[in-house]
Amino acid sequence: MTPRLHQTSIIPQVCPLCQSDGNKYLIFETRKKRRYWHCRFCDLVFVDRDALPTLEQEREIYVHHQNSPDHPGYVAFLQRIIQPAQAYLTPTMRGLDYGCGPGPTLSVLLGREGIHCHNYDPIFFPERPQGPFDFIFATECFEHFHSPATELSRLIALLPPGGYLFVMTERWHEQIDFRTWYYKADPTHVSFYHLHSFDYICRQYGFSILACHGSRILLLQKNKP
Repeated sequence: MTPRLHQTSIIPQVCPLCQSDGNKYLIFETRKKRRYWHCRFCDLVFVDRDALPTLEQEREIYVHHQNSPDHPGYVAFLQRIIQPAQAYLTPTMRGLDYGCGPGPTLSVLLGREGIHCHNYDPIFFPERPQGPFDFIFATECFEHFHSPATELSRLIALLPPGGYLFVMTERWHEQIDFRTWYYKADPTHVSFYHLHSFDYICRQYGFSILACHGSRILLLQKNKP
């Protein structure tokens, strides 16, 4: 079921992905009264600015995540993107885990395969990464972006032409009842992408989709001139 949208007298907010004007929006609320906006240009669904979590609120939630190389379930979860991405990786490449969280795991798993990967996280590993990188993994972080356009500009600057961006984020689609969708229950999840959103990202930032696995994994490559 598509999100239940209705017109409102509240002034629409600018889309944090495509920056479209307010005439393109409809608004709706969940049962918990959290207000969401739907951009009809790029199909991003995003949380009202007033509901965005603070850095400390995010930190408090993240430190309780069971994400480490010693957690078999999390390792198996990451393998869902590592395995298809490995077709494009070689040991001579230099990579980055963008949004690695408090306990880096993906870089450890890649290291076991002889592939070097740096770590960056705005809370736990805040030193700005120095590119360029041949590949970037963004696993379960796109949904945390308060400003997807800003983060994508940073990502594109870190990749040379031909570089890879491997994204893992649960996408919404028309068959989802957004009001009861589990993925929005996490208060740090504030941006939700449709496949159309990634079509827009590719056009705007110069990427091509190499592969799409299920509703969660997208393998992108930065276009060459």
